[in-house]
Amino acid sequence: MYAVIETGGKQYRASVGDKFRVEKLPGETSTEIIFDKVLAVGGNDTEARFGNPYITGARVTAEIIKQARADKVLVFKYKSKKNIRKMRGHRQYFTEVVIRSIEA
Repeated sequence: MYAVIETGGKQYRASVGDKFRVEKLPGETSTEIIFDKVLAVGGNDTEARFGNPYITGARVTAEIIKQARADKVLVFKYKSKKNIRKMRGHRQYFTEVVIRSIEA
């Protein structure tokens, strides 16, 4: 069984046992978190259900594995022949979760 959930302005296809990174969510490590913005549910030889925009009563339960920051992304801007250079770096916060159950 799988579900399509929305969090942090992005959509993820989640099955039980999947691990993935989402935008930073509040909570400590090994805390349970519930995604109630379920866009679609399907699998297990059942007909797929789609919400308008969300499926009422459906929810996905996940556990927070870790809170961390991603690798640094460097932004380098320059203007040729002018000796103008700017170097900036950015590290995005993320939350890594593992899906524990899907309730349709």
